[in-house]
Parts: sequence; C-alpha cells; structure tokens
Amino acid sequence: MSDTQSRINDFVLKIGTVNGTGSASANGLIMKALFRMGIPVTGKNLFPSNIQGLPTWYEVRASHKGYMSRRSHVDVMVAMNAQTYQKDLAEVGSGGFLIYDSTWPREKDLNRHDITVLGVPLSKMCNENFSVARVRILMKNVMYVGVLAALLDIDLEVIKKLLQETFASKPKLIDSNMKAIMLGYEYASDNFTCPLPVRAEAMGDNSGNILINGNDAVGLGCVYAGATVGAWYPITPSTGVMDAFAGYCERFRIDPETHEKRFCIIQAEDELAAAGMVIGANWVGARGFTPTSGPGISLMSEFIGFAYYAELPSVFINVQRAGPSTGMPTRTQQGDTMLCAYASHGDTRHPMLIPSNPHECFEMAVQVFDLAERLQTPVFLMSDLDIGMNDWMVPELNWDDGYRPDRGKLLGPEELAEMDRFVRYLDVDGDGIPYRTLPGEDPKGAYFTRGSGHNKYGGYTEDSDEYQEIIDRLLVKWDTAKTMVPDAILSQSSKDTRLGVIAYGSSDGAVIEARDRLAELGVYVNYLRIRAFPFSAEVLEFLRNHETIYVVEQNRDAQMKSLLMLEANDIADRLVSIRHYNGMPNPTECVVSGITEHPGTEVAA
Repeated sequence: MSDTQSRINDFVLKIGTVNGTGSASANGLIMKALFRMGIPVTGKNLFPSNIQGLPTWYEVRASHKGYMSRRSHVDVMVAMNAQTYQKDLAEVGSGGFLIYDSTWPREKDLNRHDITVLGVPLSKMCNENFSVARVRILMKNVMYVGVLAALLDIDLEVIKKLLQETFASKPKLIDSNMKAIMLGYEYASDNFTCPLPVRAEAMGDNSGNILINGNDAVGLGCVYAGATVGAWYPITPSTGVMDAFAGYCERFRIDPETHEKRFCIIQAEDELAAAGMVIGANWVGARGFTPTSGPGISLMSEFIGFAYYAELPSVFINVQRAGPSTGMPTRTQQGDTMLCAYASHGDTRHPMLIPSNPHECFEMAVQVFDLAERLQTPVFLMSDLDIGMNDWMVPELNWDDGYRPDRGKLLGPEELAEMDRFVRYLDVDGDGIPYRTLPGEDPKGAYFTRGSGHNKYGGYTEDSDEYQEIIDRLLVKWDTAKTMVPDAILSQSSKDTRLGVIAYGSSDGAVIEARDRLAELGVYVNYLRIRAFPFSAEVLEFLRNHETIYVVEQNRDAQMKSLLMLEANDIADRLVSIRHYNGMPNPTECVVSGITEHPGTEVAA
C-alpha cells in the first residue's frame, strides 16, 4: 500500500470545475466541515481571471500536523470539468483516487492503472431529481459533497449544521441541498467501499482557531487601527480588502444615535488619484490607506515619492499578484518586493511589513499605521493573493482594548505654545524624524512645502548643501526605522548547522514543513523569517553566522536576495536562491529539492 493510500487526516483534495457554476459554496462546505471536525485545514482557490466558463480548481489540504503549505500532488481528485480531465488525472499521486461524472463515458480519457477511478452519474441523478436547469447545475456540485462525505467519512451532522447556519433565512434551500447531498452520499455508500483509506477522522473542535482570509483580516485590522479613510481603485486581488473594511465600518463606525457614518470610502478615478487622497487624508490627521496590487503601485509611484520627500505618513496595502505588466491577475507571487522597497524615482527607501498568514495580516494592519505616523513616511503592507484570497486556519484574533494609536512626533496647540518657533524639517532628537503639525490647529504650526527641493525650515531651495542635508537626514531616519519594524523570527535547528534558510510572507508554510522533511533526511537548517524591511539587526547577524543561506521566494529575479546583498554586500557568495514563480502557491517540495540538490548538501542514505 502506498503512502497515498494510508493516510488519515493527511491528504490533499482537489476539485476541478467550471468558473461560474456555483462550486465555491460546495467547496467551502467541505473545508468548513473538516475544520469543524477539528482537523487543521487550508483551502486554496485556483481560479481564472474571468466571470464564467473557464476551468477553476479548489484545493483542500488536511494535515493533522498542522501544515499549511501546498503539496505538489493530489490524493483525491474530483474531476467535474471534461475540458481538464487529462490535466486533473496527471496530478493524482500514485495510489490516489479520481472521482468523475460518469453520466458520459470517459474510460478512454482515464487511462492510469496506478490510481482508483470512481464514476458517479451526477448529471443523470440531478436530471432525475431536479426539474429546473439552473438548479440542476448547482445541485450537481452539492451532490459531490455527499459523495465525498461518504468516501472521506466527513460527518453528515456537521454538514447539515453548516447548511442550517448558511441558509437560516431560507429554510427551503436547506432541504434541497440536503436532498442533493444525501443522493450523492447514498450512491457512494451503495457502490463503493466507504470510507477510503485516505479519509477524515474527528480530532476535536479546533477551539482557539478560526478560518479567515488575509483580505478580511487586513480590513478588520484597519478598523481597529483607527483608519477612517479608504481610497481605492478596484483591482484583483486587493478589492476584498476594501470590501471587508466597508463591511466592518458599517458595523462599527456608524453612530448608534445619529446614524452618522464616521468613515469615508472613495472609489477614485485611478490609482494615482487614490494615492493622493490617502496622502491628503493623513496630512490633515485622519488615518487613510489604499489597497492595491503591483500595477496600482506602478501608477501610484509619483505620489509615493512625493510623500517620502515631503515626509507625509501614508499606508499602502499591496496584495501581490503575478506580473510583469498586468500579468496573471488571479495568480500569486512575491514580485513587488523591489518595486515597493524603492518605489518612485530618485533615492527613495520605504519600510515594508510582511505578514505570513491572515493572523499577521490583522496585527500588521494595525502596526503599519503606527509606523507610518512615527516615521512620517509611506509604509507598505506586503500581502499576496495566496494569503489575501484563500482560507487559512490561524489562531483566533486577539485585541488589547488598551491600545491607542501612536501618532509619533505630532505637536498640538499646547506643545506649540511652549516653543519659540516651529521648524518642520529640523532633526531635534538626532533620530532623523522631525516634528509635524496638523493643518488648521494653530497658526504657529503652519508651514508650506512642496515635492521639490526644500530646506530644514520647510522653505524652497535649490541650494546644493541644503538639499543634501535633507537627503542625508532621511538616511538617519532609515536607520531609526530598523529599530521600529517587527523583528525577524528565528527557528533554530535541533542540531548545530552552518546551513540557514531565509523566507518571508506566504513561503513560510513551505519552509516549516520542508525543515521537518529535511531533518528526516539528515539535513538540518536554521530558519529566519523576515517580517520587515529595513532589516533589523538579527537579519544581518544571521547572514554572518551561516556558511550557506538559502533564500526562498516567489519571484523570478531573486528580489529578496538582491535586497539582502544591498544591505550586506559581502555575503553574495553565500546566498543561494530557491525560487518558485509560476503563479501557484509555493509547494513544500520546491524547498526540499532546492536544498537537497544543491552541491555540498549531504543527504543521509
């Protein structure tokens, strides 16, 4: 019996359907049912950039060890789309299972002898039991939920309860959905040996954990951070951030007595305009942000440079997708690392916060506003499509009710009254960060500046020395930023090693699992997860203390490796790139093979 055939709560289920057929609800039902059974799960929606008609897939990984990364092969494939039968067939691991709609014969297309093929006449059963054409399409997807419930031993009572929660206001839908589920369940029970060797088994109730996507978590974090202004231009995959923010504002930002909305959401005419609105909002004292993706950052670059030089706090949330140009809008990547680090022309450097999961998206969505105001500069929150639009199991979100926004060096009328003179761009404390004021609060705090040359007093200048004084002070601020950003997280190996791995963002899960698999092969590596740029001191220390450092990232040009080399230019010969950039989430196997196949790595026989 192969490994594929002997796993309980350790499998990958993949469902291939057609975009626009209502499969999302059915797929979500399966994943939530597994979660309710206490099984650690994650779901990945692999969908095309159109509304209807093209192939789409949904992957559910169940892992009793809590692994959240993607695997390169599938244990159970539900092939509902005839257009992709051959591709779906090829992804099934040896010893795995393929389920298909046998209403129409497909035997000649399913010519593998190392897997088990199970045919279920789903369309025929729907035609016999449902009369409305659209209902037949929808119920076919629901019916395979019942088939999988029988084959994988998913608790029917849990599924029923989920339906009751989903359709509480529409009880008739509960009955029709349960009818379809039971039709699939009974067919599978009557015709196949159930459950399969690859199956689910209750592990508890997953208390202390939730299922959430990164976009929802960011939107909620922005509310808790005190953001009241959101300016945006729609773009996949960041639109969900503003949708979530708007939804939470409707719940929490409307005065219960006057019904006055205490927030402002503006859909701008383009990304550049959205950036200008955000900068203006922060300048007058509100907390504003814009969610976007790589193409949007490109268009915003002019205003980003202005905010950097004029030293105006502003927040940019980049949910990265595949590039270049408009690339593949519905595929994930970490291709904007260099773009955001140095956005705009001239000498610019921008802090970036890099979450690895939705839980950190929530936390960093708060931190990014504090950091922007403390540093008086644009700050980027670097999510990606995998984190932003997919469902992750993470610990429950916690909140400190004692939190108060950190406005940084913001002078009010009382502080100004004690000063002889306010000077906008003067470094008083030696940390490179000047003091600022809000317009209209006190005439003493008024100043005028522009995005062209200015001196430390805020006046216009084209004097070379005065210009350079400002530019050099911004480097002092950059050094200060290194002490303010979130620390990197170090995971030491159980054995001494001179091998190190650096990763960031959504690659974290692949590295965590890969380290366990590498240890089984006798290969031990220390792991440092970068959470911010500029790099804190422990990043440079990690680089110095390892002979070989594998840098795992999801882009073609090894952008994080380049950033590391710029910060520590004597370590280039020790950095080895492990890159994955086809638009799919980084699989564990990519990290394992990247390390084991590198010359000099000793693997136990």
